[in-house]
Amino acid sequence: MKKRLDGQAVRAFTLIVLAAGSLLLAACSVFLRPQEKRADAQLLPTVANQVRGTVTFLEHSDGVQVTYNLAGLPPNSDHALQVHERGDCNAADGSSAGPVFAPAAERLKSGTRVEGDLGNIHADANGVATGFIVAPDVSLDGIRSVLQRSVLVHRDAGDPYAFPQHGAGPALACGVIRQQ
Repeated sequence: MKKRLDGQAVRAFTLIVLAAGSLLLAACSVFLRPQEKRADAQLLPTVANQVRGTVTFLEHSDGVQVTYNLAGLPPNSDHALQVHERGDCNAADGSSAGPVFAPAAERLKSGTRVEGDLGNIHADANGVATGFIVAPDVSLDGIRSVLQRSVLVHRDAGDPYAFPQHGAGPALACGVIRQQ
């Protein structure tokens, strides 16, 4: 004996199937969307300094957002924040990190800024520096990747028109950039 579904039952069944399909597609889109690329560095003080904190790197379409949260800086002071070639902070003075990251050698000409020179940061009256910088010339993969390199806070502010290796002063803190 066959039973026929009436029109109202067919419509209800169709709505249930459509609702379940919509939920399934929505759930899939959460898993299939591009994942945010992220890396972090835990900065520790170099010898005779107290600067410490974190620097986070998030890759976006317009560049890498570099968010910093640092303490122990001299009050009301400016400092260069730079990525260096090697992911090595073993030297007491941070020198094992090597030169400032510069994958495009032609940019080392006088009057240009190299990729690893992220910019200057400002410490408030309590010696705390928080904020972010957008770095359009670096990434978290490929030739311009900052992964497994070091990020350093220097004693002085950097001059974007001079070679970054000169003039930023000694390193106050150093941390290796690791993907999360």
